[in-house]
Amino acid sequence: MNKVKQTERGWAGHFICANRCRFRRNTLLECNNVGVVISTVGLMEAHWKEGDKFYGGAFEEIGYNRYFETMAFYADPNDKRYHDIDVTKQIDFDSKWAINEIDADDKANDMHEAVVSEIHDKLERGELTPQNDNPPH
Repeated sequence: MNKVKQTERGWAGHFICANRCRFRRNTLLECNNVGVVISTVGLMEAHWKEGDKFYGGAFEEIGYNRYFETMAFYADPNDKRYHDIDVTKQIDFDSKWAINEIDADDKANDMHEAVVSEIHDKLERGELTPQNDNPPH
């Protein structure tokens, strides 16, 4: 088995509106020069403007029928400092990836951890390489 290094990071790993999300998880897994970023975001604050006033406080879906989502990507091999995602190299996984509830931070944490565990195991077994865009499930 290969040794996998796991690093928890303090910023969102994906999603253009991540700055509006109250929930953000970003885990970098590294093994044999392969980096994978698992990112979970959710609870996106709705913002709108009427005249000169800004309003907020409600939550809006981050995608169709979901308030939380988890995605995984290979890390960009050219990013030597942060190892952020290569948006062209998304990784499929079998674990749950979306939640359509607002009060579900605990479930989103569990969802993130399940994907981290699944990807960790695949890296340990040597099943993931950046050249393999459709890794075995």
